[in-house]
Amino acid sequence: MRRLTDRHRGGRGRRTGRFAGAVAAALALTAGPLGAAGFAQQPPAGAQAKLDNPYEGARLYVNPDWSAKAAAEPGGDAVADEGTGVWLDRIAAIEGTRDAMGLREHLDAALQQAGGKPVVVQLVVYDLPGRDCAALASNGELGPEEIGRYKSDYINPIRDILRAYSSHPNLRVVTTIEPDSLPNLVTNVSGRPTSTPECDEMKRNGNYIEGVGYALAQLGAISNVYNYIDAGHHGWLGWDSNLQPAADVMYQAARAGGATPADVHGFIVNTANYSALKEKNFSVGDTVNGQPVRQSTWVDWNQYVDELGFAQGFRRAAVSAGFSSGIGMLIDTSRNGWGGPDRPTGPGPTTSVNAYVDGGRYDRRIHVGNWCNQAGAGLGERPRSSPASGIDAYVWMKPPGESDGSSTEIPNNEGKGFDRMCDPTYQGNARNNYNPSGALPNAPLSGTWFPAQFQQLLKNAYPPVS
Repeated sequence: MRRLTDRHRGGRGRRTGRFAGAVAAALALTAGPLGAAGFAQQPPAGAQAKLDNPYEGARLYVNPDWSAKAAAEPGGDAVADEGTGVWLDRIAAIEGTRDAMGLREHLDAALQQAGGKPVVVQLVVYDLPGRDCAALASNGELGPEEIGRYKSDYINPIRDILRAYSSHPNLRVVTTIEPDSLPNLVTNVSGRPTSTPECDEMKRNGNYIEGVGYALAQLGAISNVYNYIDAGHHGWLGWDSNLQPAADVMYQAARAGGATPADVHGFIVNTANYSALKEKNFSVGDTVNGQPVRQSTWVDWNQYVDELGFAQGFRRAAVSAGFSSGIGMLIDTSRNGWGGPDRPTGPGPTTSVNAYVDGGRYDRRIHVGNWCNQAGAGLGERPRSSPASGIDAYVWMKPPGESDGSSTEIPNNEGKGFDRMCDPTYQGNARNNYNPSGALPNAPLSGTWFPAQFQQLLKNAYPPVS
């Protein structure tokens, strides 16, 4: 039986707005979406004690660059005060560029926004050697063998900056560690139908494992930093053949590069992806005319049909692999709302199992393997803490409105290739069972502001944007 094994990732974007002016608007924002009640008592000056859930009782840092772009769009001011992830997707992003704030500027801005109360800064650590071995849109700047440079020129500078801010009692830093990396070592290597030579090389040289371990060790040792490893999504790792093996690989990484499992605070799923949070019109255990829902073309024998169930299931697998029973999960809900006029209001017809699933599913993608600038997508649940059992927070780790990749080839000096899955005319490959890509037209490079996508996300938001 075929299993979906692609890595669905979104644009890995540097911020592109000017610091001057934009930051002033963001600093004027009051408490963010997580609210200000129930602040945890802070330890004395010096090292902070790690919190069970860093999101509890804290507001989220609002990236002034992203906020200014969102607010400039018609209707965008309704969500411009939401906290989003800051993507450190290349070495230059650490110090910042003419058009993008650097890490120090973000941390300073966060402390100003905090106003003496707890604030969470969300960082995406994303520059492994041979990055995105099964894709092109977000290929990185470091070659497969450049593990030394990854450590010395990328992780160490991030570590040193975060150390300098570790004594601030109200500052909490959440890191998403290397989206798409470790799952590729399970699903896109030899023996799998979607293997690539590039992923085989990364499994052979061990630099994904070593790099992730080193990042966990260096950042996890900082008292106010909380590491969450990227764990794909249900349409990638939801099958039995993928789930536990992926958790085991992550446990291996958590013991590499000087790390221990204690350096892992939890995992994040659906990063920059579109999988629905909760499919309420059908469940994995349903049957139609004697046929199980798992047999439908959409579900394809997966054990999960949505991200909430998958996140809780992956948490169990991680504990089984050896991680602490206290680990938490994050779910990226930035683009999985699937609202608007096409959102089903009830189950599909029971004429067949496919009609039942396709008529009722919220996720309106052509195929669960489609990941690039998806037509019809909407903003999802707003960020909030402790929304469900085992879940530390719903987050917008992917900044809505930033492209996943260009629709056509665009020459650039950022190492970003053209991936046909971002081409709306593309008819697919083995990773999406040869279905059309479902991508929006006229998309810019990954990480670049994409107004048409942002407007679509607003229009199709669920819950709706008021």
